[in-house]
Amino acid sequence: MPWSASWPERRPVRVRTPWSTPAADYAVLHSWVVEERAQFWGMNGASRELVQEIYEDVDRRDTHHAYMVRLDGEPVALFQTYEPTEDRVSYCYEVREGDIGVHLMLAPAAGRPRPGFSRTLIGSLTRFAFRDPAVLRAVAEPDASNAKALALLDRLGFVRHSEITLPEIDLPEVYLPEKRAVLAFLDRPAALPPAVSHA
Repeated sequence: MPWSASWPERRPVRVRTPWSTPAADYAVLHSWVVEERAQFWGMNGASRELVQEIYEDVDRRDTHHAYMVRLDGEPVALFQTYEPTEDRVSYCYEVREGDIGVHLMLAPAAGRPRPGFSRTLIGSLTRFAFRDPAVLRAVAEPDASNAKALALLDRLGFVRHSEITLPEIDLPEVYLPEKRAVLAFLDRPAALPPAVSHA
């Protein structure tokens, strides 16, 4: 069932789990990750087939998850969560019970500005990340030179902890180069607004 929150015009932001229309979603996602602005996502030269292969692999995992976020049925963001103990970030800090890793990519800006959208999106994703009561802290590790991602984390309420070096990962199914990143944390909010479910 999708999760949603209403923004000033009472239009729901929905976090779809799993992918609602896989073939179309992969095509949209590919168009996002190959843009210059998405260079920090590490897929600028990837083919559509490779992007689909990567996210099909993510979809098969129990420890990593990817969600398409929609407004009025249109994709507006990609949100990913993962268990830090099963990720290279675990080499860089002492993982606590209740930690969840997060990644967020916003869709390219298009059309007229949407007043209040960013605030509602942030609130919706925060609520979604902490929907499991066992989750006590969100962990993020954007590229240290990605000023826009760092600014977004600040808006989300994350507290920057330190700069870290994520090690290179070279496996048959995935290759990730070494990355200088900023480690940041968001503790579980004391109170979360109630979620609104839509069939």
